[in-house]
Amino acid sequence: MKIATAAYPPSFLTSWKDYARKITDWVQSAADHGSALLVFPEYGALELATLDGAEAALDLERCIQATNARISDADGLHADLASRFGVHILAASAPVLDESIAARPVNRARLFTPTGSVGIQDKQIMTRFEREEWDIAPGGPLRLFDTALGRIGILICYDSEFPLLGRALAEADVILVPSVTEALSGHSRVRIGARARALENQCVTVMASLVGTADWSEVIDISVGRGGIFGPPDTGFPPTGVIASGALDKPGWTMADIDPETIRTVRRDGVVLNHAHWPEQHGRDALAALTRLR
Repeated sequence: MKIATAAYPPSFLTSWKDYARKITDWVQSAADHGSALLVFPEYGALELATLDGAEAALDLERCIQATNARISDADGLHADLASRFGVHILAASAPVLDESIAARPVNRARLFTPTGSVGIQDKQIMTRFEREEWDIAPGGPLRLFDTALGRIGILICYDSEFPLLGRALAEADVILVPSVTEALSGHSRVRIGARARALENQCVTVMASLVGTADWSEVIDISVGRGGIFGPPDTGFPPTGVIASGALDKPGWTMADIDPETIRTVRRDGVVLNHAHWPEQHGRDALAALTRLR
């Protein structure tokens, strides 16, 4: 299957038609190149807040309300596009109010299939900005989605930097990592996390990034990133582990063909067997003995 992952520039929208046209053009472009799985980045849906005006988009609390109010319509659009083009789409994540999960908004990504199924994945661990300034709440549990393309997991941005979250998705063939980072250092942390999860799980990870400037937002005012598709540097994969990588801060799709059989082969008969050998660690009991040297 071919995977397309986005370096996506947020826009100040003047109408819903602008948004629908933009998303449709992006999906059609990837589908026209034969992509079966499309990945959009973290918090890309915040551009929906601009439909309530610049003041709403710029205000931390009002942008949540404005985005949340339009997520149902955005989901309807993505569901229609997934069906029309016969693709799976991970929509850009959004702050969503879900009182069954938390009193405060959660950071939620939604996965749409061509048959009309929808899976949701909430971010697990908040960054300092999300918890200290924006008050975004941890959401529902990690999920593993069994799809026609194989088993798919999602680690939203910062979540990819935590190996135990990645290990919880150890049976995924592909782990999606939608992200937004304001500096190259942040982008590098998430990229390193995505590559590490591909190494230890012997799977494919797919990183999408928000890129460019949005002076109408306190959240995504500057975004640095690129698309990336990674695997373990082992049998059947590139020796660097980098399957495909976009140019830094250049909007567009990064695409690559992935063979699920290659994942099964490397897990069964790779040069190393990280996926199988993980349990040989002793977990929390494996504490280093303190040796005092004077």
